[in-house]
Amino acid sequence: MRSSRPVVAALLGCGLLCSTAAFARDTAPAVPAHRYFHVQLGGAQTQPVSGRLLLFATEATAAEAAAKEHGGDGKVDEVDTSPFFPTRTAVAARELERLAPGQMVDIDADGTAFPQGWSQLPPGDYYVQAVLDVHHDYNYGGRGAGDLVSPVVKVHLPTASIPSLSLDQALPARDPWQLGRRATPDMQAALAAARAHAHDIDFTSPALTAFWGRPVHMRGRVLLPPDYDAKAKTTYPTVYYTHGFGGNDDRLVGPLVGVYAAMAKGEMPPMIWVFLDQSSPTGTHEFADSVNNGPWGSALTAELIPQLEKTWRMDAKASGRFLQGHSSGGWATLWLQTRYPEIFGGTWSTSPDPSDFHDFTGVDLYAPHANVYRKADGTPYPLVRDHGKVIATFQQFAQLERVLGAYGGQMGSFDWVFSPRDEDGRPQPMFDRDTGDVDPAVAAYWRDHYDIAHRLQQHWPELKGALDGKIHLYVGTADTFYLDGAAHRLKAVLDGLHAKSDIRFLPDRTHFDLYGIGDDRQGLLKEIAWQMYAVARPHSTLKPQAKP
Repeated sequence: MRSSRPVVAALLGCGLLCSTAAFARDTAPAVPAHRYFHVQLGGAQTQPVSGRLLLFATEATAAEAAAKEHGGDGKVDEVDTSPFFPTRTAVAARELERLAPGQMVDIDADGTAFPQGWSQLPPGDYYVQAVLDVHHDYNYGGRGAGDLVSPVVKVHLPTASIPSLSLDQALPARDPWQLGRRATPDMQAALAAARAHAHDIDFTSPALTAFWGRPVHMRGRVLLPPDYDAKAKTTYPTVYYTHGFGGNDDRLVGPLVGVYAAMAKGEMPPMIWVFLDQSSPTGTHEFADSVNNGPWGSALTAELIPQLEKTWRMDAKASGRFLQGHSSGGWATLWLQTRYPEIFGGTWSTSPDPSDFHDFTGVDLYAPHANVYRKADGTPYPLVRDHGKVIATFQQFAQLERVLGAYGGQMGSFDWVFSPRDEDGRPQPMFDRDTGDVDPAVAAYWRDHYDIAHRLQQHWPELKGALDGKIHLYVGTADTFYLDGAAHRLKAVLDGLHAKSDIRFLPDRTHFDLYGIGDDRQGLLKEIAWQMYAVARPHSTLKPQAKP
């Protein structure tokens, strides 16, 4: 699931859900009057453009109040949606091909829309903004470099005239080395040195290239420790780290700088860190061999890691290769450790996506007549919570994703990794997006190929020798996506096998505050690093430096 994604200030007030049900189309008039908007490609653009046109609307008074609460003057300069608060913003969509400069098109806001057609919005003032998602990746990372956006327009709905918006601005690329406001003073101080010790990975994989029929690159960054000397013979333990859903190569820079700052201060041991980008046009590939995404696990273990070990002074043995990742990255590292136990010396996976599909964020995918939207009693399955408060249901999350586009969404990403391929060349969906009904044949395929707990049960005798004692997992009891449920099931399976593992449930921690210890937001990661180092250097007397 997502490691993080900003929630726009304009959306933080009381949203559309306060005045209308999430799926009010069930009680809508039989023939609603459709709401249309004109959208024009601004004259500053000189070439035709294509992409998915997205239209966002949020209630004006609440948006202005939210903007003031966050230190502004009440001006709303961006309208966006968030899967964590899906019903606070109305979204409509339309695919466009070769929109010419100056050309105007209409978008039917009652056609492809969420949470309902815009004709059902309560009357009132709304802020509206149009975005052209030129890369079809809005579902993954939101708006980004090259996307075209309109100014925010305030309109009263319903209106007798058709409002117009103009796509005037192309969003610029962001320098990944410009750290955001969450950067600590230690990170800012270490930025230049961290950048000097970081080296880009751009490796063309023969296996992935053969699968796709075109060059496929594996990307990331190698971070060398402060005392690294290329001329010395000393080798270092190596940590393979990957991000959660929504991350990419650029967004690895923040964690990289944080790790370097900690090593420079002696708060982490000297190790080589490999920050791996697992993003793809279909979401995250999880470093799993897949009939849809290709052989990413084989490419990593048989191609990229040997190449890195030829280039840098790594230990180049299982006792010096470790895995760490959070959320979708947590599942990827747990998968890699259990799939290739002889290659890696241990995984420290945090808040991993479901490792036992009997509890797929609360849903038993193997139950008769399983449905991811509704329980047997008809009540909706929650998907996102803030401690005890449900803030999004599975159905809202999935159906918002469908409006935002066909590629890159979290639910679609699971299908691309776990599902068999359909006749049209796309993965077979695990569940019906209209009804929520689970396809039992697809769920069985998921079980037989990617259910980690099931795989351990089926293959423990041959896995035990290389895997026992290498699984370390941390998750909060208030995990935002209910991922503690699957972790409990995984622990029960391992305990039933009499396996050695270290699975910890941190009281009242969520998906996003799991690493904090005291006032140190990365305290848990530092503890994990020392645990890894103790495996690689059991006789070392090196200890973490005490904070002043």
